[in-house]
Amino acid sequence: MKLHFRTMGDGFPLIVLHGLLGSLDNWQPLGRRFAAHFKVFAVDLRNHGQSPHSEDVSYDAMAADLEEFMRTHGLPRAHLLGHSMGGKVAMQFALRHPDRVEKLVVVDISPRAYPPRHARTLAALLALDLHTFQRREELDAELARSVDHAEVRQFLLKNAGRDAHGGFHWKANIRGLWESYERLTVAVTSEKSCNRPALFVCGEQSDYVPAADKDLIRRLFPRAEFCVIAGAGHWVQADQPEMFYASGLKFLLPRKKAFAP
Repeated sequence: MKLHFRTMGDGFPLIVLHGLLGSLDNWQPLGRRFAAHFKVFAVDLRNHGQSPHSEDVSYDAMAADLEEFMRTHGLPRAHLLGHSMGGKVAMQFALRHPDRVEKLVVVDISPRAYPPRHARTLAALLALDLHTFQRREELDAELARSVDHAEVRQFLLKNAGRDAHGGFHWKANIRGLWESYERLTVAVTSEKSCNRPALFVCGEQSDYVPAADKDLIRRLFPRAEFCVIAGAGHWVQADQPEMFYASGLKFLLPRKKAFAP
């Protein structure tokens, strides 16, 4: 599957993967900043943004997409940065192809299985009959019946695009994601660990990566480090972009060796 992507900057490749119902557009501000040090590849995962749709929404399939992407673009090795669902894709890929990963950054997600906490949101989006709406304000008002927070609605409605006649359509494969959502709640598993440097960035106010998950993470990623960003929820990079950027950059840049007299 040929994924839609955008590049910024020059240098060692950094591939950025968004979360569920996101797109590469979510990473443009931070991507431009990372592009001062790396060649950033911001990618739309399958069923999202401008990438093709598929009935297979599994992490195996998305990791295979990433392998094809790297092969097609001549990237034998890269840094991977993934948020939420994108973090699971990055973990799945790293466990399969540790030799293709230089460093791994996983944002507010664990390898474990999760309850279907986004099923209600997907159902609410699917219930919107886009053909009956003329303005985004109307879409927002209707979605507010199911989704209280205005910022979350704004994020979700970025998936609504305009067609050639001015009507709305879903850019993401909302029906496919809803029908196969249970495949996105499963754990990332592997018989082998990945011994590449890994940073797990967690939001202080998020419950996605409790302390009990650290043992599981270290079994799969023995070199894992952890960074908790104060004042951030699940969307760490949006809640505290300065702290997130500083932490990610410090980890990704080559580390200076201590001077030995």
